Amino acid sequence: MTLVKSLCAGIATASLTLVALSAAADEDDVKIVASFSILGDMVEEVVGDLATVTTIVGPDADAHVYDPSVADAKAVAEADIIFVNGLGFETWSDTLISESGTEASVHVATDGIKPVEVEGETDPHAWNSLSNGVIYVTNVADTMKQAMPEHADEIAANADAYIAKLEALDAETKAKLAELPENRRTVVTAHDAFGYLADAYGMTFLAPVGIDTEAEPSAQELAALIDQLKAEGAAALFVENITSPALVQQISDETGIEIGGRLFSDALSERGGPATSYLAMFQHNLSTLLDALTYEGAS
Repeated sequence: MTLVKSLCAGIATASLTLVALSAAADEDDVKIVASFSILGDMVEEVVGDLATVTTIVGPDADAHVYDPSVADAKAVAEADIIFVNGLGFETWSDTLISESGTEASVHVATDGIKPVEVEGETDPHAWNSLSNGVIYVTNVADTMKQAMPEHADEIAANADAYIAKLEALDAETKAKLAELPENRRTVVTAHDAFGYLADAYGMTFLAPVGIDTEAEPSAQELAALIDQLKAEGAAALFVENITSPALVQQISDETGIEIGGRLFSDALSERGGPATSYLAMFQHNLSTLLDALTYEGAS
């Protein structure tokens, strides 16, 4: 965090004048910071063009191991409102926010969500259930309606329209995944990012790495997973957009289980990719799962 501390000290020395949101003279200047790309997209859907949204961890980047930049610290220092995921996801955010001297209000988008645990640790990837996505959006909308009461009706309308799309995709996901036979419901991903999807849609996800991508499996742990897969099988393996495919490829080589494609777990795709929004990400992941798990000849 040396870079962040140095920048924040410079910002404090420069005596930047931060104006509280409630006293902002021009609401068009409201500045919102979201911690990572999926959350940033949700916020943009809710506020539309009523505010400027800056995302700290961008597309195809790993928020677990992120090292904030000079630009990130400046954005936080100048923000009026900050949204974070919480549940231990952004291990760097508390330091970044506290040392920036920002006067922004900080809001946890996962408030009200029942956490899933993976091997005794809280799984922060709550957005991988669309019903949880509705809670994220509701929390963001409630915050913004209070912050911008003159635009409360427009914010509510944006949120309602967005939630309707999320709920429709949730129903579609449940219906399509429910059609999979039991022997096509176990898959392997690079790290434990899909516990909420598993719980919401009746799937089983195994992974060589836990909820934090910074961890690495021991040789013994990896061997145990490979032995388990040889004994019990899995329908498919999937690589992720934020992790190296090497571990998944090794598992495929040693078990003969095919790699079924790439899932987007912790971040959206770059522009031109298949997952440039939260909705598009979930649609892509659903299609990728179904393509691999319902191929012709699957038993």
